[in-house]
Amino acid sequence: MDALKERLLPYITLYGMRILFAILIFVIGRYLSGAISQFLGKALERAKVDAILAKFLENLTHAGLLVLVVIAAINKLGVNTNSLVAILGAAGLAIGLALQGSLANFAAGVVLIIFKPFNIGDTVHIAGITGVVKNVDIFNTTLYTLDNRKVILPNSKITAENIENLSAVNRRRVDLVFGISYSDNIKTAKEALKRVLDKDPRVLKDPEPTIAVGELADSSVNLVCRPWVKPEDYWGVYFDTLEKGKIALEEAGITIPFPQTDVHLYKGN
Repeated sequence: MDALKERLLPYITLYGMRILFAILIFVIGRYLSGAISQFLGKALERAKVDAILAKFLENLTHAGLLVLVVIAAINKLGVNTNSLVAILGAAGLAIGLALQGSLANFAAGVVLIIFKPFNIGDTVHIAGITGVVKNVDIFNTTLYTLDNRKVILPNSKITAENIENLSAVNRRRVDLVFGISYSDNIKTAKEALKRVLDKDPRVLKDPEPTIAVGELADSSVNLVCRPWVKPEDYWGVYFDTLEKGKIALEEAGITIPFPQTDVHLYKGN
């Protein structure tokens, strides 16, 4: 029995110390990885980095440091970690290829969060969709359309398209067209439209609205009516001016033509 103890004692001492050091590496490394990631998070917060991106980078740093700690602890046990690192590298490559669409969305999300082409609450026009930005995540951006539909757009699609931020400036131009007959008085029609705009307090005085002949069309003289408004008043002014403009033109005796075709019949001999 004593001989067996003498044989096992060196191995117990050797592997016991290795296990002890591995445990110490894991415990201390885990604590340090948490402390480092928290320090990074606070530094990003002080630098006023977007909260979503800061939290993601903090979690990513924590996970990466934990992987290094686990590898170091396993290596201390005497296990060859070269093959483990190779396996992790191959697995990372496979996951990257499988999730390349998600990684593209992630990269685009980082770009959107850092450069901020729009903010939450802005009205934007992206990929043929007009809506109010409700949320910007790492992978997706959420819009609510003007008819209250929830639209979730992948970030990679947003950065690949033209981005129209309709809230970036403090005014928008409403573009309307009113067609009048060739026999009508242009000056009378313009004065009628001007009275409509003058009565609307939402229409800005500076810059002044534009009312002018925009086109001599086939069956009408087209007058452009272009008032400037605040972004939040755009649709209200658009619909009200369209309705009130038509009424004002009719009250002024202006004819609003519509496409028509004259058919002439000839009776042969």
